[in-house]
Amino acid sequence: MMLFISVLLVLVPLLGIVWIVFYGSITTVDGLFMSLILAAMSGIVALNVLIELKKKRSGAQSSSTATATSAGGLRQRGKVESVQFYESGVGQPNKSIVTLSDGDRASNLLVFEGDMRNALPVGQRVDVTFRKESGHNVLVDVDYA
Repeated sequence: MMLFISVLLVLVPLLGIVWIVFYGSITTVDGLFMSLILAAMSGIVALNVLIELKKKRSGAQSSSTATATSAGGLRQRGKVESVQFYESGVGQPNKSIVTLSDGDRASNLLVFEGDMRNALPVGQRVDVTFRKESGHNVLVDVDYA
């Protein structure tokens, strides 16, 4: 359904360009710029449609995506590329952004509550188990490979 709506959003600006051409206002500055704006809008949405179609066609998920565990948590495997710690304001939990990579595949970013610099050393291969708690990832277990 979303793909259909996106295709419709590609066609509507193109119909606007056709309307501008038929009513002869393409030779005015307003008509020219309106046509350029509509073409840009259509192109951006068309690019989004093509990317979504490519994702659906490939259908393959990398092995570094989070998998569910029997205890209701999530598990992520990979090599720790970086751990960045951010102190939040008063009343907000501190956060750590962890970058995990799995060989040649793309890196995955995980945002954890708290300071993970000591728990996830950079360069180490880890198997991280975490759970979602009130909108934040909370580290449950780390296995070092």
